[in-house]
Amino acid sequence: MADLNQQPLDPRSVTAGRLGGWTFTLVLLLVAVGGALGVLIGTRAPLVSWIGSGAIALLIFGPLALASQVGPAVRYRSTWVRLDDDGLEYAHGWLWRHHVSVPRSRIQHTDVTQGPYERRFGLATLVVYTAGTEHAAIPIEGLSHGTALAFRDALLARGDGVARADGGGDVV
Repeated sequence: MADLNQQPLDPRSVTAGRLGGWTFTLVLLLVAVGGALGVLIGTRAPLVSWIGSGAIALLIFGPLALASQVGPAVRYRSTWVRLDDDGLEYAHGWLWRHHVSVPRSRIQHTDVTQGPYERRFGLATLVVYTAGTEHAAIPIEGLSHGTALAFRDALLARGDGVARADGGGDVV
């Protein structure tokens, strides 16, 4: 399990995150511009209304576009995940730092998922489900697909004292 010690996110997650952010921004912009154009044309608004609408759109979508560009790089630099014999540790966040530790005994099951951009860049999201109600699902985005599968397999491999699918081991 030495190769699964503290791991950063995959660098390709920055590009995939930027594409996802830009796609979201573009769709939102198209919807907003379509609605604004419908209102401006339908009401035969004066030029000052057109200019004001453009300024408002710039004030709203400028920061959103900037966050789409900068956010994934900040997330990449501020996130890591580690798996050891005790369990899983996951740290993320820039302003509000979160450090999540999940003992192996609390892990119920795991999923490895891929969205379209993740598939395109060979990335995956590892979702760890724990016993409990609050924060029972821990999604870890931005891992390479191979790393996510290795984490999943290592989390599913049970040691002594834990029930195994083949019936071996003790039931806890």
